[in-house]
Amino acid sequence: MKIAIINGPNLNLLGKREPDVYGNKTFEDFYAELKSKYTSVEFSYFQSNVEGELIDELQRAGFSYEGIIINPGGYTHTSVAIGDAIAAIKTPVIEVHISNVHAREDFRKISHVSAKCKGTISGLGLKGYELALQYFL
Repeated sequence: MKIAIINGPNLNLLGKREPDVYGNKTFEDFYAELKSKYTSVEFSYFQSNVEGELIDELQRAGFSYEGIIINPGGYTHTSVAIGDAIAAIKTPVIEVHISNVHAREDFRKISHVSAKCKGTISGLGLKGYELALQYFL
């Protein structure tokens, strides 16, 4: 099974950025643990702070993978284009947020991607990525 994980802006700073909200573990460390635990899964991982690059990656993986796990970061609340890209591909997408976006600022309660995804996991930390993976498995 091929699963793509796509992370948006500022997720390259996990482990350093607001550890009280996002935790102390880097995504690279978490990703290594995930790959060692799920050896039968062929993973790809992509992170960018650039909206267009995230769209390009969705389009690249969106016709050849069995699942995509995306954390669009701040683009969740602003990017109609990422939502449109998810709607345009065949691969099902699960949206993941490390923090509970509904318990934060009001603008974070708006998502331009959730309605285009198969489902959304929010507020369970990095465990949300593993739960999304288990859905696809």
